[in-house]
This record gives sequence, C-alpha cells and structure tokens, in this order.
Amino acid sequence: MSLFGTRRSDTNGRAASETASEILARDEEYLLPVYARYPVVMERGEGCRLFDVDGHEYLDMMGGLGVNALGHAHPRMLAAMVEQAATMVHLSPQFSNRWASLLAAKLCELSGMSGVFFSTGGSEAVEGALKIARTYGRQTGGARKFEIVALRGSYHGRTFGSMSVTGQEKYSSDFGPGLGGVRFAHKNDLGSLRGAVSDATCAILLEPVLGEGGIHFLSPEFLAEARRLADAHGALLIFDEIQSGLGRTGAWFAFTQSGVRPDALILGKPLGGGIPLSALLVNDALFHSFGLAKHGSTLGGTPLGCRLGVEFLNVMQEENILQQVRRSGARLQERLERLAAQFDEVIEIRGEGLMWGVELSVPARPIAEEGLRRGVMFNVVQGNVLRFLPPLILTEAQVDAAIDVLDAVFAQSFVRRAIHATPVANVA
Repeated sequence: MSLFGTRRSDTNGRAASETASEILARDEEYLLPVYARYPVVMERGEGCRLFDVDGHEYLDMMGGLGVNALGHAHPRMLAAMVEQAATMVHLSPQFSNRWASLLAAKLCELSGMSGVFFSTGGSEAVEGALKIARTYGRQTGGARKFEIVALRGSYHGRTFGSMSVTGQEKYSSDFGPGLGGVRFAHKNDLGSLRGAVSDATCAILLEPVLGEGGIHFLSPEFLAEARRLADAHGALLIFDEIQSGLGRTGAWFAFTQSGVRPDALILGKPLGGGIPLSALLVNDALFHSFGLAKHGSTLGGTPLGCRLGVEFLNVMQEENILQQVRRSGARLQERLERLAAQFDEVIEIRGEGLMWGVELSVPARPIAEEGLRRGVMFNVVQGNVLRFLPPLILTEAQVDAAIDVLDAVFAQSFVRRAIHATPVANVA
C-alpha cells in the first residue's frame, strides 16, 4: 500500500486530521535520527510566534537557529517570494539574473568587500573559503603554504572541510581523519594564536562570536593580533559571520566594532529569508583567485534566493531593524542580568544585540523542555548554555514575556534541584 494511501486530506491535499503523534511516528520511521527533536510538530508561524498542529502557540526565541531574522510570514518577504516564484525560481549559474548582482552589490556596499560568490548553506560557503585560502596560499607561497589556523570551541559546519576546521571533536571524532594542515589555537589567547601561525599558514579562520561554542566574543585585541599575524606571514584573515552577521549583534557585522577588517567574510543563515543562501565575500586581492571553472554551486545564487536576499536587506534598512535589535537587546540584557543575580546556577551571561548565551552549572535541556511546555522556545548548545537567537523584530514586550517564563522555570527547577543529578550532555 502507498505510504500516502490512507491519509485523510482536505481539498488542498494536506493531511486534514493527522495528529502530532502520527507525524512524529512517521518522522521516526523514515528520517535519520540525527537531531534531538522536541515532541512538537509546528504548523505555521506569524511574526515571532509559531503554532503547532494542535493549535498551541509558542514565542520563538530560537529564530530557526538564526535564519528567521524577520520572523515568520513577513508580509514583504511573502510578496517578494510569490512574485519571484511566478517569474523564475532557478537558473543555471552560467546565465545572469538581475537579483544576484543586485544582492552582491548591496553586500559589498555594507561590508566594504569587493566581490561575492553565492552558495547554499553556511557550510558550503566555508568550503569555498577554504578553497580560496588554499589556492591563494599556493599562488603566493607554493605548495608548502597550505595550513589553516582555527579556534578550539569554534563551529564552521558539518561538511568534511568545514568539520575539519571546527574546534569541537564531538562533530568530527567519528569521521576522521579530517583535512591535513589544520592547527587550533585557544580563543582570546594571544600566545596560543602566535604559536599556531607560521609561514606555512595560508589563512586564519575566526568567528568574531563563537555561536555554537556557547556565545563567546573574541576581543578586539585578539582580532587585531590575528590581522597582524596574517599580514606578517602572508596569510588571509577570514571571518565567519554566518551566525553573528547581518544585524544579529545590532550592527551589520560583529567585526566592525573591533576596527579589524578581514580579507574574506562568510555570511549565511538569514541572508535568503528562509531560502538556502550563503555568501563568500572577498577583497580586491582575491577577486580573481578562483579562476574560471575552479569553483561553483548549482543551487547557489538562485533568482528566488537572491530576490529574497535583496528584500531582506531592504526591510532591514527601511524598517530600522538594527535600531530595534539594539533596543530589544538592551532589554534582554537587563532581564538576563537580573536573572543571573537571582539564581546561583547561572554561571555567566554573554552577548550583544539579540545574540546571547546563558551558561548554567546544570544541564540546560530540561530548562528548554519546560519552557516549551509553557509556550516559549529556547535553544541549547554545549549541553549547559541557553542560546538566544530570536527574530530581529522581537519587541521589548516579547522579551519580557520570554524571560518571565524563564524566571518561572528557573524558580521551579532550581528549588527542586532535581536536575543537578543529571550530568551535562553535549546535545545541541
């Protein structure tokens, strides 16, 4: 019998009466178990809120892991999507479309970079950055100049190359050995960085804010030293702002506040308005480094993705979203500081804008699960860090609503102390 033969569907072909348990059972049967999913099936979104198939409402403090920067079903994004889908969704990259060059021009204007290559997810953009680093090293220093310096605790993706430069062994231990020539330094440790960089280094790859690593900001001094070392050894300085870029910290890019400029910049997550789109931005010196047919992406830079990218940037500028991020981010910081002062289980809060981490002395997953039961979606990284990546349109009132729930969950959980018996697990 066909998998779809027994479904009861409405006139639009959707399952009219499937329950959450039925959907979750099918997920378990057919989808590879690589995510620690919550037992909820989402149906639709509106602004900063999501609704499950049973009609329950949730305040979204995860933002699709940073992708849904304008929330869900933003009217301008919807209009652009419908308009472009009726015109052209995909095109061979061997032909031009107006939206790719428009988006590239906007990104260069905002970042001060000179050229753009579009791909799909952030991991693919990191792969492009690794390739341009290696070819630049070969062009300037020969075959011996191929080493990449990255950081312990960093995260750059789960494809083979991006995994190899990710400084968390839990992502790579089952798949090694990874790429050769990768050295790791410790964040904000100048001596460690100096010891890792040499004349064999072709690139230093850094996240100005380590996101998956628990929301850790690299100091201006560390970034400046990375720039100095890259220049001294003829290496590239590459910033991965897939998570921290495009307004997340209240500025277009996190690196701008340090005054340090990279040679290449990696962007992704919110860029395509929910459609897979990432970008590798480069300076003048790297514009021709790839050469003809040495790199490509069949689905990168599609008319649909780039059209939504243009609209995303327009909305950010025309609706003053950066100001909104700074305002709501200040409120979030205030509320988290009060929370930290109240509960000893809060080790530290770290963040800026609408990118925050709350490090706990206990596992964070039970906190997130209880928050979900109370109607707020919290994200967990590193086992014991609550990470906040809400939509950038989040209001101060919604900040208060979310932290009121978190406050109540903390009060309930930490009074019972039951979760202290559970070891911290690395569940992202």
